[in-house]
Amino acid sequence: MFVLYETPAGYAIFKLMDEKKLEQVDNLYLEFETPEKANKLLKLKHFEKFNDTTEALAAATAAVEGKVAKPLKKTLKKLLIDEVQSSLLVADAKLGTAIKDKLSVQCVYNTGVQELMRCIRQQADSLLGGLPKKEMTAMALGLAHSLSRYKLKFSPDKIDTMIVQAQCLLDDLDKELNNYMMRAREWYGWHFPELGKIITDNVAFVKTIKLVGTRDNMAAADLSDILPEDVEEKVKEAAEISMGTEISEEDVLNIQCLCDEIISINDYRTHLYDYLKARMMAMAPNLTVLVGDTVGARLIAHAGSLINLAKHPSSTVQILGAEKALFRALKTKKDTPKYGLIYHAQLVGQASQKNKGKMSRSLAAKASLATRVDAFGEEATFELGAAHKVKLEARLRLLEEGNLRKLSGTGKAKAKFEKYQAKSEVFTYQPEADNTLNVKKRKHSEAEEEESTPVKKEVKEEPAEEEAELKSEKKKKKKKKQKDEEAPEEEPKPEPEPEEAPTPAKKKKKSKKEQQE
Repeated sequence: MFVLYETPAGYAIFKLMDEKKLEQVDNLYLEFETPEKANKLLKLKHFEKFNDTTEALAAATAAVEGKVAKPLKKTLKKLLIDEVQSSLLVADAKLGTAIKDKLSVQCVYNTGVQELMRCIRQQADSLLGGLPKKEMTAMALGLAHSLSRYKLKFSPDKIDTMIVQAQCLLDDLDKELNNYMMRAREWYGWHFPELGKIITDNVAFVKTIKLVGTRDNMAAADLSDILPEDVEEKVKEAAEISMGTEISEEDVLNIQCLCDEIISINDYRTHLYDYLKARMMAMAPNLTVLVGDTVGARLIAHAGSLINLAKHPSSTVQILGAEKALFRALKTKKDTPKYGLIYHAQLVGQASQKNKGKMSRSLAAKASLATRVDAFGEEATFELGAAHKVKLEARLRLLEEGNLRKLSGTGKAKAKFEKYQAKSEVFTYQPEADNTLNVKKRKHSEAEEEESTPVKKEVKEEPAEEEAELKSEKKKKKKKKQKDEEAPEEEPKPEPEPEEAPTPAKKKKKSKKEQQE
């Protein structure tokens, strides 16, 4: 059984003399207490030394990526070609898999191997023998520096740094351009104040000053390449009747130098924007398709890197850039902000004011998914971002239309639409509402009605009399009913006393009375 041990100076291959010791993991360190014990257990079979730092860096990079370097491949072929049944102990599982695939050698990686590597590192000086300690330390330091520079050079975070720096520079250039343009308009406005109102485009304004100079040369100048025909005519007419002051040639030269600076900065800004757009499409295509290159670059710059942005949840992405407003709202116990930098995205801008919060929440959820695909995905395509954008556009259309949907041929959708939508009501103007007094004016028709009022009174009295008669009749009926009810109730009240049994004398008297009658 062989052991592969990697050092900054080269590859060391040991032969394990007693394989049973490897099973006793807890007591393995006892076998490496002294160099003599270590040499009894392990014997150096071969040492493949690196020729220079470049070769050492290539071997270390291959080991980090789980690949087999060329020197290691040649060495293992020479040593293990005879011993087919032997196995190889390795410190990295990925490297062991690569060796097994290429050389068909059985590789072992477990806790016992890790403990063995730790013990070998402890007695490395005595086991290797031929290498002095100072030389080994210098090689380790040089390889560490080279490996760090290599990782920094090819890390994806470095590309994120380029995006962050480019976006920050774009913002600085915009501020400088605004300051320079304000200064140029104010400076040249003393000589030709009407020009600033006619030409609103900053670049066209600066190019016109650069080409013409003073307003006296405006009539003979050809501005067709810079301005449209109608604007050019207005400028020439305004130059003839301008109320500005006269300036010297030296003043015009200084103003034109400022115009040259503005034009050069604007050209560089255009070039930098194209560079940023290309870099964003290469680095984060899905995020760029969803929110745009400028907003995506600002999100990455605010988070620090693309990987940091991918680690944020969608709720954080939604309010990224509005931290002050968030903490102020939490402190004052008011409503928290609904959007931050994502407010400048095209989909949020297209939504109405009441739907901006919903769209920003939906867009942040999709943007967080797209960012994770861009950061951790293997293939750089924008299919996911394009599909999410189509869904978001459909959702925006539904929100703007009032959630009107067709429900399988039923009238429920229309009913819901009518329920939540305000119906248009037409109100007619009432001129009587303008009168603030309660007294109404008498009209001719009202005067005629007054003559017929007694008739109306008689008519009104008749039903009153009839109602009185009906009421009296109802009262009489009620009284009769009450009497009828009382009569039967009163009859049973005097209950007859039980008659005594008739005696024979009484029977004779009754019979005589009956005969007389």
